[in-house]
Amino acid sequence: MNRIACLLVSAFLLSGGAAFAQGEMDAYRYSQTDLNGTARYLSMGGAFGALGGDISAMSANPAGLGIYRSSEVVTTLSLSSIKAKSDWNGSKIDTKNTKFNFDNIAYVGYFPTGNDEGLVGWNVGFSYNRVKNFNRNYSLAGNQAFSLGDYAAAYASYASLSNSNLLGIPEDDLVPLLSSNESERRLAYNGLGGLWLPALAYQSGLIGADVEGGRQYHSSFAEPNEQGGWYPDSRPDDVLLEVRERGAIDKYDFSFATNISNRVFLGATIAITDLRYRMNSEYTERYYFTDNTQDHLFWDNQKATDGTGYSFNLGAIVRANDYLRLGVAYNSPTWYNMTDSYYASAQTHNGGDPKNPTMDGETPTDPNPYTDYRLRTADKWIFSVAGIIGQTALISVDYELGNYKHMNLSDRDGYEYPDNNLFKEHFGLAHTFKAGAEVKVTPQFAVRAGFNWKSSPFQKEVREGNLEIFPSGTSVNYTLDKGTTAYTVGLGYRFTPNFYMDLACVYRQYKEDAYTFSNIIIDGEKVVSSDAIGLKTNTTQVALTLGYKF
Repeated sequence: MNRIACLLVSAFLLSGGAAFAQGEMDAYRYSQTDLNGTARYLSMGGAFGALGGDISAMSANPAGLGIYRSSEVVTTLSLSSIKAKSDWNGSKIDTKNTKFNFDNIAYVGYFPTGNDEGLVGWNVGFSYNRVKNFNRNYSLAGNQAFSLGDYAAAYASYASLSNSNLLGIPEDDLVPLLSSNESERRLAYNGLGGLWLPALAYQSGLIGADVEGGRQYHSSFAEPNEQGGWYPDSRPDDVLLEVRERGAIDKYDFSFATNISNRVFLGATIAITDLRYRMNSEYTERYYFTDNTQDHLFWDNQKATDGTGYSFNLGAIVRANDYLRLGVAYNSPTWYNMTDSYYASAQTHNGGDPKNPTMDGETPTDPNPYTDYRLRTADKWIFSVAGIIGQTALISVDYELGNYKHMNLSDRDGYEYPDNNLFKEHFGLAHTFKAGAEVKVTPQFAVRAGFNWKSSPFQKEVREGNLEIFPSGTSVNYTLDKGTTAYTVGLGYRFTPNFYMDLACVYRQYKEDAYTFSNIIIDGEKVVSSDAIGLKTNTTQVALTLGYKF
């Protein structure tokens, strides 16, 4: 990222008096959904765009609701085992957690008209679905060439206050952060607008000015060079990042569908979405010396996000003949009203500073800083085809195309953030391929299998670490999506003409590159470099659906 872009983002951080900015990685995180729904839907990889006849299709192609010939109620429970594995240049860590979820409850009402042609019937539906589960713990351990102090120092040195063309935050603006008076510290933080990351770094002794009262900074763990400056890296001996994520996205769908001459099925869905996300991260650097002493850095963050949004889906299914169905659907973005709240604390112990070897800092509290804003997520198109082999078997394929360049951030008054330019530069299209099959061994018993693959929407230069990622608030760690693959199997059994049970097992692997902080790139040169750390999240999910037709 060139220097002009850095200045633009700095201006964004200071706009509107917001204490913390919303980053592009936050927008992407909240745009994601999982493969989730009824057990039958899961066991066939979610490939129901042309099939319909399953309540989970309401959230993708609502025309599938028109396939129903009776009313129905269903509910789904699941148990998920989540294992995150990191590999940092051979240093490997596994973390596990298990979660029980209530994933789905739904109702479909069927209302026939008595006609054989024209409007044969219409359907209404309501469903609750947990479309995203954020629950995950992961840890990264290793060593790297640069310290968080190098990152914060470069951040402070290249930031721009107000509309000044001068780079770097004047140290005189940071000195009040060291006051013992809470009110003075709060005023100093707020006077820096969104530049709370270098503010916390200065307050906690992580960075210092190259010259007293200057605008250029160095890590407190760095060493001076022969020219009177500082070496560009601090080289911590031991780095540990531990992250705990919790929360979910819950979606409430209200759908309507029609059946026209048993050939064309049309549907629409209005959805209300609730989002809850919680993140705690603990970052540690340690420096060991031959005299058995050590220096350290602790950098801890807490973040809470709550949002409510709405969206709509439109879809159609054409029954070309008794063996072939074609489907198309448009899923709109979700328009969210969001609130983020934050707290961060830091501590450094630096034996090279005899006056203040240990320094602490924290963002203002009582209340914690918060930001209200709006988010528009990505939209997508879904194209589907399904083959029906009598009453014995079926096969279905879906292709989804999501455009993540269309994500958008704005304040509560609708003024767009300059960060939106980064969406066009850093993101592209995401491709999702779904396939599923079902075979009825007997009229009562069915076996199913499926596959689901989703690509990453990040541009190649982002994935290769050649473009800078800008943080949200004082949280500097982030992950880059490298794609998701899921394999699914399932069983179905009909106890009576009305009552049935479905069981599914899903194995999902989500690959990412994790970063403890971003590269900082000025005029095409990496001033600070950060390692890409391999992270795999493997989830095994078992889901049980109970349904009743009437």
